[in-house]
Amino acid sequence: MLITFCLIAAVLVTGALVYGWVHTTKLKIRHGYPLQSMWGQPLRPSTTAEAEERVSLLTQENAQLKAQVGSMRERLETVERIVTDGGYRLTHEIERLRDGSEKVQ
Repeated sequence: MLITFCLIAAVLVTGALVYGWVHTTKLKIRHGYPLQSMWGQPLRPSTTAEAEERVSLLTQENAQLKAQVGSMRERLETVERIVTDGGYRLTHEIERLRDGSEKVQ
């Protein structure tokens, strides 16, 4: 009787450990954590043509977005320069137009 109880307990504990390991690995995969081997070495999945194509497309998109950010930064600098420019220049331009020294086309 005692041997049967110990055998059942050992099977249940082993099953619980295996289930926990499988569940933890499943959660790591779902949330994008890197998988590791028994010795802590990272496991690298084999790359497929589809994955390489996706990386290539993402790299191109990243370059396009960087270019857009650069142009937006230049525009923002121009707007900041206009906004922070002293009122003297604007007043001077308005007065020059009012005097008629320069005709508006």
